[in-house]
Amino acid sequence: MPELTTLITAPAANPSPAFTASNLRIAIITDAAAPQVNGVVRTLKQLGEELEALGHKAIYVTPDLFTTIPLPTYSEIRIALFPARQLKKLLAQHRPDAVHIATEGPLGMAARRYCVRHNLPFTTSFHTRFPEYLKARIGVPLRWTYAWLRHFHKPSKAMMVATPRLANEMQERGFTNIAMWSRGVDTKLFHPDTTLHETEYMNLPRPLWLYVGRIAVEKNINAFLALDLPGTKLVVGEGPKLEQLKTKHPEATFTGALFGEELAKAYAASDCFVFPSKTDTFGLVLIEALAAGTPVAAYPVQGPLDVIGSAPVGNLNEDLRTACLAAIQASRKDARTYALNFSWASCTQQFLSHLALLEHPTHNTLTAPSTTPSAPNPTTRPLETSAL
Repeated sequence: MPELTTLITAPAANPSPAFTASNLRIAIITDAAAPQVNGVVRTLKQLGEELEALGHKAIYVTPDLFTTIPLPTYSEIRIALFPARQLKKLLAQHRPDAVHIATEGPLGMAARRYCVRHNLPFTTSFHTRFPEYLKARIGVPLRWTYAWLRHFHKPSKAMMVATPRLANEMQERGFTNIAMWSRGVDTKLFHPDTTLHETEYMNLPRPLWLYVGRIAVEKNINAFLALDLPGTKLVVGEGPKLEQLKTKHPEATFTGALFGEELAKAYAASDCFVFPSKTDTFGLVLIEALAAGTPVAAYPVQGPLDVIGSAPVGNLNEDLRTACLAAIQASRKDARTYALNFSWASCTQQFLSHLALLEHPTHNTLTAPSTTPSAPNPTTRPLETSAL
């Protein structure tokens, strides 16, 4: 396992050794999938594309393949209802060479239970600070949720985390099977555009202060919207707090969710990216902004500290307004150059190096359950990369 105390400033500079196994079928079990818009979904989608470029196949098992219900307090997200039986059939049908459980929701729990029951090795990843979210929303003590997470991740061959700082924290919380899996950025999609940056964007007064992400209590967006800043605050995203914040802050501009080129244009047109969250494990949006040449203002907390640290591509300060006014002076060229260090190729090699391959007498595939599964539903679409 990489040295956990070394901060990530340029993950591509220290890539994992190349993974030599070829043509693997990798089942990725995730409760986070489209149409959700978040860093986990984007990370897993990009992972699948990188795996396919290497000759592997990503087999996504996502909530839309099951009966779903809205997630309580977050109706935009739908979760699988009693997925165990159908999940068992899907794993038997697609016979993956490795199983990775990306989330701790109903699908993740069903997959974990199946693997443990059949003595099948698997890996997991820790993307989201559910303990902090549950405490912020309904007051659940952190120690209860972290105890449950230790139980969830304990049987996995490796619990993958995005940064050494997070790895150190999880070690302190009693997790023992930690492995590094960093993040990358699509530098072709997210790139500087001087035409956008040097002209008006949406007829909004400059400077443009941009936030991209879920509109939810744990993202601490109020801290951003309450700042006394010149120009325009631009908020991109959707979530349960959207209508409340639009009412409370009519001076801000809310676009809703943006995707692809439209999202890339918002990054490139903005003068500063503001990241008010104190609970993110990484913050993929940070390097998306930097790739577009947009400097970052944030608190000096996990995520920003790991991604930016002391690099001259923004500013981290306990006073977010001070961070904003300092960050906007940073070089856009330096921001872009720095983002080029974050390679998806090296991150994918990290992911592959931690996988637990399943044993089979003639091929590394998942042995089907002893009972013969029912014939798959002919209307069920293939679980290939496009499923996410």
